[in-house]
Amino acid sequence: MTDPAAGRFITLEGGEGAGKSTQVVRLKEWLKERGHESVATREPGGAPGAEMVRKLLVEGPVERWDGITEALLHFAARRDHLRSTVWPALKRGAWVISDRFADSTMAYQGYGHGADRTMLGALYDMAVGDFCPDLTLILDLPVETGLARAAARRGRETRYESLPIAFHERVRAGFLDIAAADPKRCVVIDAGKDIETIAASIADAVGSRLGI
Repeated sequence: MTDPAAGRFITLEGGEGAGKSTQVVRLKEWLKERGHESVATREPGGAPGAEMVRKLLVEGPVERWDGITEALLHFAARRDHLRSTVWPALKRGAWVISDRFADSTMAYQGYGHGADRTMLGALYDMAVGDFCPDLTLILDLPVETGLARAAARRGRETRYESLPIAFHERVRAGFLDIAAADPKRCVVIDAGKDIETIAASIADAVGSRLGI
């Protein structure tokens, strides 16, 4: 955090069908029960301009963008999200829970598509600066299980889900590498469990890591 007197920033990461959106809602309820105002948001999106960029990224044909173009779009949306939603909420003392943040860009565009990771780090420095999450929860489960869950949703945002299984395996490996490289910030959660068990694991991690 850039301002220790402000709220806390928690991110949920993971591959397709990991259950992040469900757990964001559960965590928001858990924080409310403990007297914490919280804001639930998502990436790409979370602000009007960023939501416009989201449609470009998650809908349409797989071949629409290459990895570098995707990364540039993600960081443009991220900058808008931070300025419009995340930073103002933290400044007033609220907790912010985001369904995805910059680790997804590294995992999907860096590991999945093979975009240069040093370049992604430079984009992070430009768009985000020294700001980072207080806690990142990485929901991990086998790729086939996650894709089956995602397919059951039958929504319009299927662009990433349509990529080959090998791509998603690289993404999963990327998230686990990120967690191993930054254990003070990241906690890996077994997302193959039932919703209640996952929610309890997340609550334990938030409680122990952030002192609730």
